Amino acid sequence: MWRKFCGFLLRCLGWKAISGVMPDYKAIIIGVPHTSSWDFIISYLYYTSVGGVARIIIKKEFFFWPLGFILKKTGAIPIDRSRGSNVVKQVIDEMNRHDVFHLAITPEGTRQATKRWKAGFHTIARATGAKVYLGFFDYGKKEIGWLERLELTEDAQEDIKRMKAYYREKGVKGKFPEMFSAEE
Repeated sequence: MWRKFCGFLLRCLGWKAISGVMPDYKAIIIGVPHTSSWDFIISYLYYTSVGGVARIIIKKEFFFWPLGFILKKTGAIPIDRSRGSNVVKQVIDEMNRHDVFHLAITPEGTRQATKRWKAGFHTIARATGAKVYLGFFDYGKKEIGWLERLELTEDAQEDIKRMKAYYREKGVKGKFPEMFSAEE
């Protein structure tokens, strides 16, 4: 029932789901372009409507009542970003505790414009055996989903360059287009 309701809301907002649940037990879906807090809501509605449960990482400070309860219900994982804590290690440990785990992550790491994408997804995927899928939320076409799997190499920066080229070619638009750059 919730799945259908999420699909109904997604369609009411004018969005179209392009693909379904990632086929691997352990997978990372890259969410690009990340320019708005709405990205989380649209992504949640999409992945729930196609029958998936995508986990996201959120700093632990947001896990207070009642917001923390809601975040946990939507698949959020509290992460300690305090000095000395290793966020990537925390995610790897969490992913290794589960047989099925789909993680949605934004390599930009911020909603602000940045040319420097983070490689944490690469480290997580290589440490856990998770497959990486190139997902998108295109506010220009109002389409959301993933279209292909990224085969990782040993070189995270080269893989990020290939990802940026993919998104440039695809021409995705963020809610705030000026806040997104897939340029080198």
